[in-house]
Formats: sequence, C-alpha cells, structure tokens
Amino acid sequence: MKRLLLFSVILLGSFFAVKAQNVDVNKPQMSEDVGLTPIKKGNWMVGGSLGSMGYSFEGKSFNVNINPRAGYFVSDGLAIGLSLNGGFQSVKNSEDIWTYGVAPFVRYFFPEGSSSTGRFFGQGEVGIAGANNGSDVTFAAGAGLGYAHFITRSVALEAVVGYNYSKANNASANAQNGLGFNLGFQIYLPGQGNK
Repeated sequence: MKRLLLFSVILLGSFFAVKAQNVDVNKPQMSEDVGLTPIKKGNWMVGGSLGSMGYSFEGKSFNVNINPRAGYFVSDGLAIGLSLNGGFQSVKNSEDIWTYGVAPFVRYFFPEGSSSTGRFFGQGEVGIAGANNGSDVTFAAGAGLGYAHFITRSVALEAVVGYNYSKANNASANAQNGLGFNLGFQIYLPGQGNK
C-alpha cells in the first residue's frame, strides 16, 4: 500500500512538474506594430527592390532589374532620395545588354488605409539611363503605388506596381513605356532626434 501511495504521489508530482514547464513556442514574427515611428521627419530609409524579372518564350530572352535606393524624410511621411538602377537582358543569339540609371525620387506614405503594421505609398522618379550597347542617354521616368509591410520596427517588405516611360536622346528613337512590378525591402533608420 505504501508503494502504491508513493508511486501515485511521484506520478502526480511528475505530471504537475511537466505541466508547469509548459514552453510557449513563439510563432515566427510576421509583422510589427509600428505606427508612425519609421516614417518620421529626420529618419532615413535604405534598401532596394528586384523588379521586372522575367523570361520571354517568344524572344527567348531573360531580364532582371535591381534598384537600390536611399532617402531622407523631409517631413512625416514624405521622403526624397536617390535611386540607382541596374539591369541585365539576355537574348538568345544576341549580345547581352547591361543597363544603368540614376534618378532622384519622392515617396509619400498615405495616412488613409494605413494599419499599425503597414502603409500604402505613392512614389515618382525622373532620371537618366543608358546601356552598354549604345551611347545615347535615355530620359527615364516612373510612378507607382505600393504597400510597405513592417516585419520589425525598422524593416519593411514592399510591393510596388507602377508605370515606366523612357525615350533615348535620339531623333529616330521611339518611346518605350509599360507596367512594372517590383518586390523589395527597406530599412528605416532613426534620425538624430528620433532615437
């Protein structure tokens, strides 16, 4: 009887000890409640996007564009900065084309439709571009709408849909325009007075 009682006490004690060690396994962090913190006047944004990546079966071509950028918030929700553009296009039975460009940009985060973990924004840029297969300088402009989803207080994943226009500085050149889609990330750094 003593053994049964002792065994029951040990078993019951073990059950409560194991129950007390309930480990709270955190789910991976998918968003962060940030409010206006990252887009305040005086803060910086640094990051980039990967866009217009694709493969054409008709022309048997592959292209990809990379767009690093940095900006400064001149007021709450309004950033100005500089975007660098680099691209690569490979066409079967043709020479590879490398493109480059630089463009100042402006980005505005809309207060409407925002949540504690994300913000809609509009952006525009005007600049110059070129390619390794020609000496013409190209006028390039673009405008887009996007959404920034904050996964931490200072890092956001972004998606942007936009319109792009370009025309070489040549009388016989045709203008090119079209829609584009970019995915990227931004790191938001606090300014001097916002730490």
